[in-house]
Amino acid sequence: MVVLVDTVSLNQVRPRHPEKVNRPDALSPPKPDWIRVRAPNTRGYADTRKIVKENGLVTVCEEAGCPNIGECWDKKHATFMIMGDTCTRACAFCNVKTGMPGALDAAEPEHVAEATFKLGLAHVVVTSVDRDDLADGGAEHFAQVIRAIRARCPTTTIEILTPDFLRKEGALEVVAAAKPDVFNHNLETVPARYLTVRPGARYFHSIRLLQRVKEIDPTIFTKSGIMVGLGEERHEVLQVMDDLRSAEVDFLTIGQYLQPTRKHHAVMRYVTPDEFAGYEKVAYTKGFLMVSASPLTRSSHHAGEDFAKLQAARLARAR
Repeated sequence: MVVLVDTVSLNQVRPRHPEKVNRPDALSPPKPDWIRVRAPNTRGYADTRKIVKENGLVTVCEEAGCPNIGECWDKKHATFMIMGDTCTRACAFCNVKTGMPGALDAAEPEHVAEATFKLGLAHVVVTSVDRDDLADGGAEHFAQVIRAIRARCPTTTIEILTPDFLRKEGALEVVAAAKPDVFNHNLETVPARYLTVRPGARYFHSIRLLQRVKEIDPTIFTKSGIMVGLGEERHEVLQVMDDLRSAEVDFLTIGQYLQPTRKHHAVMRYVTPDEFAGYEKVAYTKGFLMVSASPLTRSSHHAGEDFAKLQAARLARAR
């Protein structure tokens, strides 16, 4: 085999997804009308972007190409993505850059806290890339971010969206001990699709992680989400609901998968708004405190408003 090395070009750009470059294009059907959103161009969006950049922060809103970024940033709602912009995994659905990340930024917790303060967030969402290169998967860094936000913004409620900390013994306990208000970990898809959609993860490990959070601290709300349109069947989605309820998960989100590039997993089907409404109705009958199911539902979309509803639902059930 001959390997060609470019010694001429001065601007060699590393592909965002080097593991996907040689894959054949996967073609998705045209987007239906109900999936379209407006381009972000408001003053609120610009102000949020300025605060994010001034504090040297990364957001999943940008890195994952979220379709709701215009709406959320206009309201100064941003989801911070900690531990860099490069993920050690290469999920077939995800637009976050893959590769070997750099060292952790020791100042990042304070920067996240300061941005939370400047944006005036009553509820903040913090997620991260997967950091399989770290001994604890980044658990202590998550805890430091939570503590920094608590110190700077004591009235702000904190929602975290974590990796699975696969094979990182004790990592989950470190994060849970920092007492976030909401602990979110997404299953992403049904178990039969894991090998093609989320090959670096294990479905039942993720279920057990969510269950373990409740065992450590029952007062922490737990949350998980899946995408549909990846080739799953309805009965498989319903089984995911049952598995999550067996782990006492409080909040379920279901949204439409959208293909970031042609090198990513294709959209197999666009699920209709009526089907999403049906999923939401069934999920409530299974005992979830809160359910959000729609084509544009994402884990942190309307997170603040949903947290208030989650609290109210818990109080109502306790009566």
